[in-house]
Amino acid sequence: MGIIIWMVVGLVAGLIARALVPGPQPMGLVTTTLLGLAGSLIGGFIGYLVGGGRDLNAFHAAGLIGSIIGAIVLLVIQQMVSGRHHRATV
Repeated sequence: MGIIIWMVVGLVAGLIARALVPGPQPMGLVTTTLLGLAGSLIGGFIGYLVGGGRDLNAFHAAGLIGSIIGAIVLLVIQQMVSGRHHRATV
């Protein structure tokens, strides 16, 4: 059951991040979920470091916020990398 919850949180975080970051993000639900899950790992790790080593498995509202922030960071990095790639080929 825990994996399903992680996937739902990942999907929600990915969808919110995609809504907040301007520009096109051509990705489906699976890629959006993976984006949110990766954002959860990044946000959770940063929250763990800042929070003084709290339980990583506990669900907190701050964890969802951290997941969204992590997903936004990944989206911005992806746009910067793909933007450079397109500029270099033009």
